[in-house]
Amino acid sequence: MDHTPLSPRPPRQSAPSDADLRKWRRYLADERAEAAIYRDLAQRRDGEEREILLKLAEAEGRHEQHWIDLLGEHADRPVRPSARRILLRFLARCFGSVFVMALAQRAEGRSPYSSEPAATNAMAADELIHEEVIRGLATRGRARLSGSFRAAVFGANDGLVSNLALIMGIGATGVSSGFVLFSGIAGLLAGALSMGAGEYVSVRSQRELLNATKPTQISLAAAPDLDLNANELVLLYRARGMSQEAAEHRAAERLGHLDCDCDPSLSLQPPEYYENEYEEIGSGWNAAVSSFCFFAAGALVPILPYMFGLQGMAAVLVSLLLVGLALLCTGGIVGLLSGASPAKRAFRQLAIGFGAALATYLLGLAFGTSLG
Repeated sequence: MDHTPLSPRPPRQSAPSDADLRKWRRYLADERAEAAIYRDLAQRRDGEEREILLKLAEAEGRHEQHWIDLLGEHADRPVRPSARRILLRFLARCFGSVFVMALAQRAEGRSPYSSEPAATNAMAADELIHEEVIRGLATRGRARLSGSFRAAVFGANDGLVSNLALIMGIGATGVSSGFVLFSGIAGLLAGALSMGAGEYVSVRSQRELLNATKPTQISLAAAPDLDLNANELVLLYRARGMSQEAAEHRAAERLGHLDCDCDPSLSLQPPEYYENEYEEIGSGWNAAVSSFCFFAAGALVPILPYMFGLQGMAAVLVSLLLVGLALLCTGGIVGLLSGASPAKRAFRQLAIGFGAALATYLLGLAFGTSLG
């Protein structure tokens, strides 16, 4: 979406054409659908997120009224909203998840109002802000989904690519289908165990690093008895990242100098940063189990044709088809979570997976020729 500054809109002089009326009816239907989407999402939220979503629905209602005023008597002939918004509202009603929020973010980013003469500058500016608001809400959801979910998605993708590449390379050497199946099962177990152990060590290391970095509360109880002065405590708090003013205020509090002339709000330094960090990293065991299971599930897909008795080129083609569909799904999910185009990420994932398989297949052909 073009985020260039908005220029003043010239006033409309002529009566609207039939094409204008059709377009405005579509805008009206889309605004109504978007307002309904935000209300449906709000029903699955509480607190601040619910309030924000209801405010967005209220803003879409203002846009809806604009098109009603322009259409006048023609507003009584409603049309269906776009297929994208119909699907989005269905997903919002059924799931209300971060994926729906990510799709809503992309929908706001495609607003045509910046180049629509009949829309006001305020409406175009609203849509730009709405995109950023939804981006913020989607980011909260992505943070809650990172950790174990991240390990699951990428574990499945790694299983798909690595085991497909393995069986393609082994199969190209000319060995029997039974040996290809055995190699695939061995690759599944070895990769799943490696991924699970790696995720556990990674997450545990991150949490241990945070524990080592998180400030202790020794100064709360020990400060009155320590042989140090306020200046040294100031150094302690500045080392933790506080400003000079905040550090001086905190040091005065800890040493009982309650007569300091400081802003009382500086006393409020909740350790939320570390709590959020723990939430985003997740549990080591959860990440390990998710990674193991989803890698194994992904690695199972390429060997399914061999497990059901297919051989030769038929098994290869069916394996490529199954893995291709799975790569498109995982790539699309990653695209949604990152706020990028699901289709672009899906086809990129497909190209990477098939590229790796092609490389090992050619290597297997070379070894098979030399061995033969």
